[in-house]
Amino acid sequence: MYEGGVGIPATKSDRFDVRMIVAAVQRAAGTPDGMLALHEPVFAGNEITYLEQCIKSTFVSSVGKFVDRFESMLEQVTGARRAIAVVNGTAALHACFRLAGVQPGDEVISPALTFIATTNAIAYCGASPHFVDSSLRTLGMDAQALGERLDAIAQRSATGATNRETGRRIAAIAPMHTFGHPVDMDAITAIAAHWNIPVVEDAAESLGSTYRGHAVGSQARLAALSFNGNKIVTTGGGGAILTNDEELGQRAKHITTTAKLPHKWAFVHDEIGFNYRLPNLNAALGCAQLEQLDGFLTSKRRLAVAYDRAFAGVPGVAFVREPEGTTSNYWLNTILLDEAHADRRDAALTALNDSGFGARPAWTLMHRLPMFTACPRGDLRVAESIERRLINLPSSASIQAHDD
Repeated sequence: MYEGGVGIPATKSDRFDVRMIVAAVQRAAGTPDGMLALHEPVFAGNEITYLEQCIKSTFVSSVGKFVDRFESMLEQVTGARRAIAVVNGTAALHACFRLAGVQPGDEVISPALTFIATTNAIAYCGASPHFVDSSLRTLGMDAQALGERLDAIAQRSATGATNRETGRRIAAIAPMHTFGHPVDMDAITAIAAHWNIPVVEDAAESLGSTYRGHAVGSQARLAALSFNGNKIVTTGGGGAILTNDEELGQRAKHITTTAKLPHKWAFVHDEIGFNYRLPNLNAALGCAQLEQLDGFLTSKRRLAVAYDRAFAGVPGVAFVREPEGTTSNYWLNTILLDEAHADRRDAALTALNDSGFGARPAWTLMHRLPMFTACPRGDLRVAESIERRLINLPSSASIQAHDD
């Protein structure tokens, strides 16, 4: 039985003290001068140079050499055959679901513990999210919980799988790599194949992470990246679709550029498309950022090591390490309070923020939001436990790790 079936450890420690959490963060990240942000961008490369070149070219909108270069660089960094740059990560997810064949009235299985973009993109397709539990090991979709949920509610159909309780087709499974920690994609992919359900990989937070030696998103038929201002690499706003299917890549480019047929001057569109094109100006910023990715990853890993060591002796608190067989980009460093101290999470958040550390809790679980309360879901006790006791710590690549 998966983790949700055996309960959550609740180890009580009389020595638990939120001041020890603040002290541990200070040992790892130093004493802030003002407020240390949760995650802010670093502009230390060719950003200004490329932006000036872009402006001088006058190609600042949806086409230009920087868009092409950015897509090519993403293909090199990730190993995916095609990368299609779009305006943001939510647009990338929406397009991925459309490309996977998600239709109005379908269901898409996704974690309850995720950023709302995953769930909104499902809703944009007219489909309903179907929530499953998370893993304590990865913080992402629990493969065993997924398998047990499908065994309980799914039946095979001519179109793949149907939820026997709702009568709706299960059109996709959407695992998300939470805070950059890769989920068990092999197990999830095997379950999806067993039920003949496509997988859309939400890799929005995990550029630079690897799973069994491969870049996250590079092995999927469809994956989505985000380059929001708080991501490890930013284009201001931006995202990308990754695919290893050349035909699917061409279609992704087509539907995200208003489905316009190529022509020197005529405006002919052959289907409903989306104006999801990434502006050349944003792509110029992204090219400069991707040139620095290795350095960002090195800096963030140093900080993660410092946090891990700083919390090693703090009772009632565990630092979340990358899952075995993976390399995490540690987009957001994370601690979990023991279940017995979950009621002190807000006190810890207050103490951290009052001390200048921009710490944050997990997102509100999707099934608690008013527009998704009626959506189908499995047992979510692990996700609910994680939500109660998770704290994200300042994680910018600019933070100089202190190692006592």
